[in-house]
Amino acid sequence: MKKLYTLFSLIAVAVLALSACGGGGAQADNLLDDIKNRGYIMVSTDPNYEPQSFLNTEGSRPSDTKCPSDALTTAEMQGFDVDVAKAIGDALGVETCFATPNWDVITAGNWADKWDVSVGSMTITTDRLKVLDFSVPYYYTPAVVAVGADAPYTSIDELAGMALCAGASTTYDVWLNHGDMGLPESSIYAQPPADITAVPLDTDQECAQALAAGREDFVGYVTSQTVVNANIAAGLPVKQLGSPVFSENLAASFDKSSTLPTDTLRAEVDRVITGMHNDGTLTSLSMQWFGEDITTDPTL
Repeated sequence: MKKLYTLFSLIAVAVLALSACGGGGAQADNLLDDIKNRGYIMVSTDPNYEPQSFLNTEGSRPSDTKCPSDALTTAEMQGFDVDVAKAIGDALGVETCFATPNWDVITAGNWADKWDVSVGSMTITTDRLKVLDFSVPYYYTPAVVAVGADAPYTSIDELAGMALCAGASTTYDVWLNHGDMGLPESSIYAQPPADITAVPLDTDQECAQALAAGREDFVGYVTSQTVVNANIAAGLPVKQLGSPVFSENLAASFDKSSTLPTDTLRAEVDRVITGMHNDGTLTSLSMQWFGEDITTDPTL
């Protein structure tokens, strides 16, 4: 009996020791600590949004990754948003992993804890603020209309009564549908052409690719100027039509319905992004991926 009591005592001591060093599976009470405990941050972004985020066809998955099997690693993704997300993970001391849900799923909120943060060039709007929280902006882009390189149009007004493509649930889609942009009036430079028809695809990059492939149910697409520039650089037969139609402040976003509080994670991401602004990291990444610095607020 004494031996049995001694055995139970030793087991109890071992359990207490494991609990004291975290081996007992103690749960974090906030998302930042949970991320640090697991050793990786799950970031949602777009795998087809060059130059912001796109698949690295030459990259291979590292054998020692902590990323779940259904997530992508930094070796398998590339782009401006990818580098910003990786910098955030590095600053937190964890690996950065990527989930690639559809854009409308991300902007709708209620992520069911499937990813921790979106670093996907999301515009801060009043509607999105109802379900998401945002970091400080990390860059700023103008939105433009693009058409086929041989199209005869010289202004967006000439597109009245026609169809334009945009990514579903993007600000470009909202603009085409004459919706409430949720942006400062000073950021909106033009209204969409009269009687325009919006054709939504999963992403606005798909609009460019479909137009270049000969799709005929729309004559152009609306997207970030950075995407159009990248399309032209990649040899797609497209061109920007006229001047920018509105401007966007782009930031990381967090789900208001997250099971664990996101306050400390948001504060840390703000600190990282602000530091990247101050030390020139964001400017360098912008020059690398866009060929220009678009990390400064154009209204200042």
